Amino acid sequence: MESIEAAARRLREAYGVGQIQPLRAALDPLDAAKAYAIQAANTKYWISHGRRVTGRKVGLTAKAVQMQLGVDQPDFGVLFADMQIAHCGALPVSKVLQPKAEAEVAIVLGRDLDLPDAKIEDVLAAADHAVAAIEIVDSRIADWKITYADTVADNGSSAFFVLGPQERPLAGLDLYTCGMALEVNGVLASLGAGAACLGHPLEAAAWLARTLARNGEPLRTGDVVLTGALGPMVTLKPGDRVEAKIGGLGSASFVYGDQR
Repeated sequence: MESIEAAARRLREAYGVGQIQPLRAALDPLDAAKAYAIQAANTKYWISHGRRVTGRKVGLTAKAVQMQLGVDQPDFGVLFADMQIAHCGALPVSKVLQPKAEAEVAIVLGRDLDLPDAKIEDVLAAADHAVAAIEIVDSRIADWKITYADTVADNGSSAFFVLGPQERPLAGLDLYTCGMALEVNGVLASLGAGAACLGHPLEAAAWLARTLARNGEPLRTGDVVLTGALGPMVTLKPGDRVEAKIGGLGSASFVYGDQR
């Protein structure tokens, strides 16, 4: 079997040399422990090279996707500060391999959330505000032919994210029935709602808080939490202008390619 460090290195190098084949020589498709070990090895590498962790993302929050990959729980990845694109900013084509966009609710924490039994009420108490967000997911695995272990090892198939400018306190927000519309070049491309994200975006955040606390890596004050997709993701083409609109949270947008 390929070593953890060797698999981690192959994923890192894919950012520069292009897509790689699935990691089946390194780990079983459902080997969560080794997959997270590969993710952790790359997180350690990137931190040692100057990148700063700014939060976490939750993935696989849709039951249909979980069933497709043969799992019954979400996964998570690490957000680095240099992954954030400014609202209305641009993502150069050269920075990604095979990007897709999805609309999400992002939560920014006002205090540490380190409870191994965290519930929605604890997320509400710890959160400072919520914003509309777009996650640009990408896969270093060729043609998105991923297993559960592939996407976990590949930092949750993460790439970049955008946070909207309208910071809303969570009190009084309806993140369960809130509607989502993702537009590409002014045309509706994806529809969804808060309930599509693990039943509730705050439940996804609570799952993440529990998981990280039990791993000894709890969420901290100021962390950004991308709670998961509210609807189907959309494949991007150079020149696309993408805008996510979420009820109660406003919008977030970016351009894929050179901004004109």
